[in-house]
Amino acid sequence: MRNFKAALAATIALVPAVAHADEAEGDAIVVTANRQEQDLSEVAQSVTVISNAEIAQRQSIAVTDLLRTVPGVRVSATGGLGTITSVFIRGGNSDHTVALIDGVKINDPSTTAGGYDFGNLVTGNVERIEVVRGSQSVLWGSQAIGGVVNVITRQPTEDLAADASAEYGWRDTARVVGNVSGKFGPVSLSVGGNYARTDGFSSVAAGTERDAYRNYGANAKVNVAFTDAISLDLRGWYWNSRTDIDGASFVPPFAPVDSAEFARMRQVIGYAGLNVALFDGRLRNRFGFTVTDTNRRLFDPSIASTPYFISKGRNERFEYQGIADISDMAVATFGAETEKSRLFNDGFGLIRAKVRQNSVYGQLAVTPVTGLTVTGGVRYDDHDTFGGKTTFAANGVFTPNAGATTFRASYSEGFKAPSLYQLLGDFGNDALVPESSRGWEAGVTQKLVDGRMELAATWFQRNTRNLVDFVGCTPPLTGICTDRPFGTYDNVGLARAKGLEATVTLRPTDTFTVQGAYSWVKSTDRATGLDLARRPRHSVSLLADYQWGFGLSTGATVTQVSGSWSSPGEFRRLEGYVLVDLRAALPIGDHVEVFGRVENLFDERYQTVADYGTPGRAAYVGARFKL
Repeated sequence: MRNFKAALAATIALVPAVAHADEAEGDAIVVTANRQEQDLSEVAQSVTVISNAEIAQRQSIAVTDLLRTVPGVRVSATGGLGTITSVFIRGGNSDHTVALIDGVKINDPSTTAGGYDFGNLVTGNVERIEVVRGSQSVLWGSQAIGGVVNVITRQPTEDLAADASAEYGWRDTARVVGNVSGKFGPVSLSVGGNYARTDGFSSVAAGTERDAYRNYGANAKVNVAFTDAISLDLRGWYWNSRTDIDGASFVPPFAPVDSAEFARMRQVIGYAGLNVALFDGRLRNRFGFTVTDTNRRLFDPSIASTPYFISKGRNERFEYQGIADISDMAVATFGAETEKSRLFNDGFGLIRAKVRQNSVYGQLAVTPVTGLTVTGGVRYDDHDTFGGKTTFAANGVFTPNAGATTFRASYSEGFKAPSLYQLLGDFGNDALVPESSRGWEAGVTQKLVDGRMELAATWFQRNTRNLVDFVGCTPPLTGICTDRPFGTYDNVGLARAKGLEATVTLRPTDTFTVQGAYSWVKSTDRATGLDLARRPRHSVSLLADYQWGFGLSTGATVTQVSGSWSSPGEFRRLEGYVLVDLRAALPIGDHVEVFGRVENLFDERYQTVADYGTPGRAAYVGARFKL
């Protein structure tokens, strides 16, 4: 279905829609932009918050289904759940997106470029998602060139609470999620688990074999308050998945084909932190240790029962962060980190590599007059191979009328350290330098009609240099190709991204909410002027939700994405598409709610990566239970 106007008209006619209902009363509190709690109106960066109410309301299984309606964000996947899924923010590469779980960085050092694969990230026990757009390396370090996605899981509660949900639908898809939380003396906790499975569809667009998926995981948070000023914070996450994948043909044009191959992935993430507040809480200190451990194995049962490829990535990070209230007008955020990353690959040659990076950063936020906050920060990183890198950022936010009108502007720099594979792998080059970016943005938000209408627009621009890419080598092997007959990696890329993000939120009544977003993002190779691969220029999303007087809630999401190129050099075109999703939920008593949804209502056929399939029309029903 290519007619966006027809889809939009049909959706509005069928379902008047309630997103962000928990935030309609006032400003959302965000933590990702400046690594501390702040009102959204006091933050100069571009931030989108997907609230707990919206996550429950939209009923999506994959986190990326929620991200695709965020301004400036694009998503591509090589099939269904569990397959390689990339998130591009403001035209940056997928490995320019920092992924966080409760503020813990989870990017995987075992991948080729060191980015995060969002394919296994599901919404079970996710409480909110914060997306910060633009370079954020001063506070979040390497890879934060495009932006940051922080997935925040369920928090401990004061009173004992328990909830669960289950659903079933298209192609034997099933999901079960549960969580228990409460406070017992000085101990607060939240513990949960989730399971999802589906028979799926063929990852290869032309294939007929269904590629199944299974995922189970667990989450836990424990906080022990020794005193009002000292507490211990423990967090843990676990995922285990099995994904059927399709291999590539060994004859031209080497396109993907149906196969019996499958992948197993296990990821363990742990965090232990000690929080110490001094001087009546004016200096808040956090000492933490995090570990992320990812293990991937690829199998082809037509050849052997043992894996033909094993990949392991591990990060260990010690960190300190301090937040000091210097005065009523100034707050300082500062910290230090040391991180060791390790890579082990076995299958197409044995690779063992490790690297250490030490970092210090500082940021000062000053409010000289009511309504104006100015922030500046600097970061220095020292890396085992490329040495030192300094990054700056500065921004300001101003409201002359207590938040009715808000002006924002910022300048920010970002960098990405070369991955372990790019540095020390089979084709590695230990002379690589970091990819780096410089960018700015300016925007305005206007609230009207007592806050029932909110309009926002932001213009941004970013230049990125020293992008790492693979370089083929042919005889005579000289310069960087010396002793590299099969090629190597080099800093050869230059890119530019610029664009407009515009949003509108309407709340004509307390029961009716409409959210619209439009993005125009032009991301090009500065050497050739050609568009970067899988970066559609235009996207439009509309969310509408309505709460009926007898308890029924109904809603819809419409997403339109323009065409793009599947590979560098504008060699293969991907057509644009329109997706329409419908949803409904009805409470039964105080403790039960039944819900259902239809995804891709008009059975749109489209691709986000050439030759790889996407889901067709699908329907699901389920129920939620809570104490």
